[in-house]
Amino acid sequence: MAGRVPGSERTRTPRRLRVPGLLTGLCCAALAVGLLSGCAGAAPAAGGPAETIITISPGGCGQGWVHPHTGLQTFQLHNTSSGAAEVYLINPVGGSIDPDSVSAPVYAEVEGLGPGTTTPMQVDVGSGSYAFECELQYTGPIIGPIVQIPGSVRGTPGILSVTYNNLAGSVGSPAAQYRAYVSVGLDTLVGQTNTLLADVRAGSLSAVRQAWLTAHLTYERLGAAYGTFGNFDTEIDGRPDGLPGGVNSPEFTGFYRVEYGLWHGQTAAALTGLVSQLDHDVRALRAAFPHLQLVLSDLGLRTHEILENDLQFQLTGHDDYGSGTTLATTLANIEGTQELLQVLHVLLVARYSGLPQVGFWLNRLQNLILAARHPNGSWTPVSQLSTPQRELIDAAAGQALQVLAPIAAIFEVEKQL
Repeated sequence: MAGRVPGSERTRTPRRLRVPGLLTGLCCAALAVGLLSGCAGAAPAAGGPAETIITISPGGCGQGWVHPHTGLQTFQLHNTSSGAAEVYLINPVGGSIDPDSVSAPVYAEVEGLGPGTTTPMQVDVGSGSYAFECELQYTGPIIGPIVQIPGSVRGTPGILSVTYNNLAGSVGSPAAQYRAYVSVGLDTLVGQTNTLLADVRAGSLSAVRQAWLTAHLTYERLGAAYGTFGNFDTEIDGRPDGLPGGVNSPEFTGFYRVEYGLWHGQTAAALTGLVSQLDHDVRALRAAFPHLQLVLSDLGLRTHEILENDLQFQLTGHDDYGSGTTLATTLANIEGTQELLQVLHVLLVARYSGLPQVGFWLNRLQNLILAARHPNGSWTPVSQLSTPQRELIDAAAGQALQVLAPIAAIFEVEKQL
């Protein structure tokens, strides 16, 4: 998990937890699996759909949509207020919503609309009820006029927004479930690093190698929490990248440093201090975890980011410091991703039609990795995979990432627990 940069967190706390806004980077990934059909900020092509100027102001949200009709349309959102605005095109659910408790389908979103600026929002409008919702910097949320478009024409599907209560509003919420999962994992990890320390003190390097792998994979299964772990993650699972002296830097500690020593001829006596420090850091994390904030947006974001990091660091062999077990790490991270998906499943089934494809590609990737394992249970280093094996694994990882990407958008949240 080390070396990954968590998604940026903002200081303000909006009422609504982010939905799959039609933002350029996330929209393109969503389009690949047919989740969304329009992008905010996309400039209309020459000869494209007619434009409608929509005014965003403290006195009214979404004024100006006077000739509603179905089809691909570009709304030019003009912010006349003195502060920034966020604008959603929503299904108003009968004329009124409480975004803290009611999940309103969202068709499109524009973030960071500055004062005095104009930004396009392009969306395929179908039959149904529509309204603009504006979150203004100084005046709070405003729901604009409801627009009714008759008929049975299909347009961009509305995606149910994810509220704070959806993720963290009850004892059995997804956030609570994931906290419990991580807590159990850390309890297990403490016992495993204690075994690792006992083995290195006993001088049995073969036992140390096995205990090291067992503990490292347990840590890797906690993937969505590394942003919560903060500096603990660097101490426990940090890479030497960028450190003066690289692998010889005294700042290089944790699982990867122990791995480097175990497979580069260091004695048990030489490794005892490093393992003792690792055990200490794991125990410190376990003690601190109940007091650390779980960033709610991480629950969705890491479903994609964990595997993305695997593709960059594990499946390339970058993070192989001698053991040749990066495929085992990838497998552990897939298991961690599957745990996240299970926690979020009740919210995903109503929001993401591509969920079955997620399961298919994760299972395929998992089976390909297991097929590369030696009959005696040892792991094939990535560098020793055949070309067909590498191509199949990389292709499955790429497909899995493609279908996971919209989940990060659906659960793009900013409020913290």
